[in-house]
Amino acid sequence: MCGIVGYIGEREAQQVLLQGLKRLEYRGYDSAGVLVFDGTRFQRVRCEGKLGELEKRLQSHPVHGHVGIGHTRWATHGVPSERNAHPHLVAGVSIVHNGIIENSYELKEELIREGAIFESETDSEVVAHLISKELKTEHDLETAVLKVIPRLEGAYAILVAWEKEPETLVAFKHGPPLVLGVGKQEMFVASDIQALLP
Repeated sequence: MCGIVGYIGEREAQQVLLQGLKRLEYRGYDSAGVLVFDGTRFQRVRCEGKLGELEKRLQSHPVHGHVGIGHTRWATHGVPSERNAHPHLVAGVSIVHNGIIENSYELKEELIREGAIFESETDSEVVAHLISKELKTEHDLETAVLKVIPRLEGAYAILVAWEKEPETLVAFKHGPPLVLGVGKQEMFVASDIQALLP
């Protein structure tokens, strides 16, 4: 079980993401991270441990922007560590994930044979690689995601961002909940309503 949150709007994404993750911390204490688009590129900050560790890191290395995703992790595949913390980032594609990709080993073996290099031990990173691979020919995030979904087995809720479409987040699920919040000139997505209540 993990917590995921995403934001697009006029506020500073870092603050919105942290507030949401604080309400989701019960879903994972092993690591946490955020990724924010700063107007030019993704800025990612991750760390092992509880959310308080991430807050400390962001105080000294803040990320500024109005679009972002965040995650708090309960480790299932791969030990608690910074390299296994989400968001994962592969060739400009970033994901946060709650759930389990049951066929991740087969997919990972296939991707490695094609030349993919994995940075983590998680099942989640496979999804970022698959979407990145599709984007080499599709050039549209939603279309790439729709091509990847049939390949995934298991229960999952996933939020995806891509540097080439920085004002777009794509959320999809099979099993675990995802909640969408629509505000004035802003949108939110989270794995639990608690993150969005304020």
